[in-house]
Amino acid sequence: GGKITTYRKLAEAALAKVAPLLGNSHGTWTADAPLPGGDFAPHQVQTQIDRLRQSYAFLDQDWATRLIRAYGTEAFDMLADATSVDALGKAFGHTVTATELDWAIAKEWVMSGEDFLWRRTRLGLVMSEAEAEAIDLYIREGAGKAVNASRA
Repeated sequence: GGKITTYRKLAEAALAKVAPLLGNSHGTWTADAPLPGGDFAPHQVQTQIDRLRQSYAFLDQDWATRLIRAYGTEAFDMLADATSVDALGKAFGHTVTATELDWAIAKEWVMSGEDFLWRRTRLGLVMSEAEAEAIDLYIREGAGKAVNASRA
């Protein structure tokens, strides 16, 4: 296994300890469950990229590839009913848009530009300092709104 397998096993071990206290013990199940967006076989990656490009004709090959590799089939949910690049909101560079950042805040609990650019996407390798700062500001403002909304 790799990191995901290790984290999965650690999480299952932790759950095994707290489940009796919660009165909820269904046993382990994650070994055979796909990760979010990973509900296709590895050899079907190109098929998913092609499907994404067919559904969203404004995506080029590199952009569609990045989205499928990062989000899997959840890329379809992220893009929803977008019909153009403009529908995705502000562009931050290197195909990152407000739609993707909003998704990362809401679904992946991203709290900072560093989190998004380095831990989630590795786009920090290609972003300029100005682009990274704009992403960080957008995420911090959006994450703050999300936290406040959840407290309301």
